[in-house]
Amino acid sequence: MNKKQIHPVKSAKSGAKQLNRVKKVVKKNVEKAQASGAELQKMALKEYDKIKKQMDATSKKVEVYVKKNPAKAAAISAGIGMALGAVAGILAAGGEKKKK
Repeated sequence: MNKKQIHPVKSAKSGAKQLNRVKKVVKKNVEKAQASGAELQKMALKEYDKIKKQMDATSKKVEVYVKKNPAKAAAISAGIGMALGAVAGILAAGGEKKKK
């Protein structure tokens, strides 16, 4: 039988070269992922600021409405409270009717 002999030094050098190539690819992918993460964070902060401004504007509009129409605002609040109370009661009862 004629077996091909593997030279240990050549094999080690080849493995080291391959390892370096893999290392470069992994490093490049990590850098891309970090850049993508930073970009996503930047976008999320922009959206947060945008939503916060919208919520502040809406809050001011509600405040003005309540000051101009206190009776209507109280009636609306009472209606919303009753609706939420009814929903909470149904959920607490498990949605089942009591048997007589």
